[in-house]
Amino acid sequence: MNPSEPCDLETRVAWTTERDNTVFDLIDREQERQNTGLQLIASENFTSPAVMEATGSVLTNKYSEGYPGKRYYGGNAVVDDIEEIARDRVKALFGAEHANVQPHSGANANMAVYLGLLEPGDTVLGMSLDHGGHLTHGSPVNFSGVIYNFVGYGLTKSDERIDLDQMRELAHQHQPKMIVAGATAYPRTIEPAPIKEIADEVGALFLFDAAHIAGLIAGGSHPNPMPHVDVMTFTTHKTLRGPRGGCILTTAAHAAAIDKAIFPGLQGGPLEHVIAGKAVAFGEAQRPEFSHYAAQIVANARALSEALAGEGFRLVSGGSDNHLLLVDLRSFDAELTGKQAQAVLDEAGITLNKNTVPDDPRSPFVTSGIRIGTPSVTTQGMTVAEMPAIASFIARTLRERDDPDAVAAVRADVAELCARFTPYGG
Repeated sequence: MNPSEPCDLETRVAWTTERDNTVFDLIDREQERQNTGLQLIASENFTSPAVMEATGSVLTNKYSEGYPGKRYYGGNAVVDDIEEIARDRVKALFGAEHANVQPHSGANANMAVYLGLLEPGDTVLGMSLDHGGHLTHGSPVNFSGVIYNFVGYGLTKSDERIDLDQMRELAHQHQPKMIVAGATAYPRTIEPAPIKEIADEVGALFLFDAAHIAGLIAGGSHPNPMPHVDVMTFTTHKTLRGPRGGCILTTAAHAAAIDKAIFPGLQGGPLEHVIAGKAVAFGEAQRPEFSHYAAQIVANARALSEALAGEGFRLVSGGSDNHLLLVDLRSFDAELTGKQAQAVLDEAGITLNKNTVPDDPRSPFVTSGIRIGTPSVTTQGMTVAEMPAIASFIARTLRERDDPDAVAAVRADVAELCARFTPYGG
């Protein structure tokens, strides 16, 4: 082709107009999987078409290192407005003095807090991984446990709630620079005020990792940590129902240190298309109906806990106050592992994850438990009326896990239920 000759649209654009079926057929298959199965992973949700539209927008083309009004590249006037909207909305949502909406993930958010407020080797108190804590709360295989001296607190043996007496004792013994609250597999409310008291007693900073419960806080179903903490981190894609990403809220005193830790300390160019998705999600969370959604998540988790207990499962701590439940499989079947349960439930169209239970004798790769969450099914429109059926599907699958026909029958029943609550039609 002669570059000087006129050309039509298809030859004028620099990219191909041919559909990449290799990739997009797989995306279609994933949409089908999400539409026809029960998505019960506690850290997942169905985000809105509006959030996906923003996340898939032309903002993906823009480099915008820095912050609004202080960028390293030109052409960021529009991007600045979008990021300011995201910051203003999330500050209003949680009552924060400062917000950084640039973290690519919750792990990045936590790492930035440590980088900005701690020195390598500082002592930090965090929830033990095997009692429900997150990798970034001091796991020895994670950067947090490698760079910092984490001391783990856990749950009481009697009721499997956070052991505040142990936390206080460890805080006075080790004099940590920071106390981290929050969890990845803890089914109960975490009250920030008593932990703030302990932090004040030893002069420690207080970080609340609200990754899992940010949507419950925004919806008014869980206490807001912001009045009690120095910093709060969270992910935007769990109960908050936004795009995949993280966020940091701080008091004004720590704003500069946190911003510097994210950029240039930890990340380069922010993902402004994702930040736009966050802005949309924060706006959705400000709407009155979001509080009803958050309350329904909690009600569904409670109803599912009760139904599973009726099927012979033991619930860690006896139930749930939030969006997740932790199931100890040993009372149901002493030989059944979390790894086996996850695999066979996947075959039945029920997606969840294996999970350790407190003082689990099995390894984290095998486990004695499973973790179940209700955010996704609640977004689909399911209520407490559907929870007994879901519990029955789980119990039937696990009881008859060696019978492929029985598992297939559950898969058909799951698909029938999901057909009434399809998240993404058309």
